[in-house]
Amino acid sequence: MSTALTLPLCCCLYEGSVREKTQAALLSQSRMQNVRHILCEKHGKCMEAMEKLKSGVRFSEVASQYSEDKARQGGDLGWMTRGSMVGPFQEAAFALSVSTMDKPVYTDPPVKTKFGYHIIMVEGKK
Repeated sequence: MSTALTLPLCCCLYEGSVREKTQAALLSQSRMQNVRHILCEKHGKCMEAMEKLKSGVRFSEVASQYSEDKARQGGDLGWMTRGSMVGPFQEAAFALSVSTMDKPVYTDPPVKTKFGYHIIMVEGKK
């Protein structure tokens, strides 16, 4: 019984490996992200919001209570593209993994921008 790989089989294995690596790279270099944030002018207020999140309160509830960005209820910014956010916010948002109900993922410590302090959560990437 021969264990040698045939050329077509090698090509299929190689193509599968390349495809998986390409998909992973594209996901890590996503162009759009579904983003939520909590914006507070004062660091202390932002840290209070962070403590609520750590105690298990839902992000949208904490955003409704603490965020000073009242134009966005629950902190939902929707789908954002690269270049549409201020530098530190964008860097943090695109570095985060996608959050789930079971495992919320958000920036800790908060991100400082010219608008104040942000706790950022990403709900999707594409």
